[in-house]
Amino acid sequence: MWVFNLIRAGKMKKQLLKLGNILLLGAIALCACADTQNLQSQTSETPPSETTAIQPGSAEIGTIEFRANGEDFIREGFVSKDGWELSFNHVYVTIANAQAYETLIPYNPDTGVEPQAQQIISLVEFQTVDLAAGDESAATILVNEVPAPPGRYNAISWQMVPAVDGMAAGYSLMLVGTASKDGLTVPFNLRFNEEMAFSCGDYVGEERKGTLQPGGRADLEATFHFDHLFGDPEAEAEAEINTGALGFEPLAAIATPEGLDANLDTLREQLAAEDYQRIMAILPNLAHVGEGHCAEKPMSRKD
Repeated sequence: MWVFNLIRAGKMKKQLLKLGNILLLGAIALCACADTQNLQSQTSETPPSETTAIQPGSAEIGTIEFRANGEDFIREGFVSKDGWELSFNHVYVTIANAQAYETLIPYNPDTGVEPQAQQIISLVEFQTVDLAAGDESAATILVNEVPAPPGRYNAISWQMVPAVDGMAAGYSLMLVGTASKDGLTVPFNLRFNEEMAFSCGDYVGEERKGTLQPGGRADLEATFHFDHLFGDPEAEAEAEINTGALGFEPLAAIATPEGLDANLDTLREQLAAEDYQRIMAILPNLAHVGEGHCAEKPMSRKD
């Protein structure tokens, strides 16, 4: 009897060992399956900290129109602070490295720092435009249009650099027109090779610009205020727009019977020193965004 019990106990031990091995293999298989599922889950989900890029052609992509505006002063002509009637055939401006920013907080260009942006869009690399193109009812000048993700683009920067070809080659700003007063007409061609970089905040005007909806269109504008150079007779003589302006009389005084064809070197040599310095102070203040202020950083000073 004891022999039978011993044999029976040995068989039970083998069965228990066999059962244990089966259970162990099952547990290993379950762990491997769970690890595979976890790996698949980790690789198929985007981590919360990542931002999914908008692909080209997506319905989310919209269009930003970048425009340049010399205002009615250039398109229609105007009268200087000293009574000269000005009309413009061409006003060439060359714009380079223009960018739009969607900033984290409203941008103040007077801080002297770069906009803190969550989105930056290149608007144009290099383009010469004629602000006087078109008649009095013409739209502002379309410099370029670019695809962009939706957002609130509330800051802009660009450079004013010399053109490389055409009538304005070698000059960042060129004004061609005529000035008339008391029966005297003076054709003029004023050429400036001053290079400047501008940083601007939000567009200021009757309506805001730069809000781009998904799949929509928005526009941003580089605005040039030429009344800062020639003044405004409708404003008080003591108004800042006139006290800081040159007017046209100093230019008429150095004109020849054929008119006035002058660059900065000519103006430095022939104008009174205070009038030349006034021009150099005015040029950095031509650029705006509507009525919004821009800060200027000289790139190369020609004085």
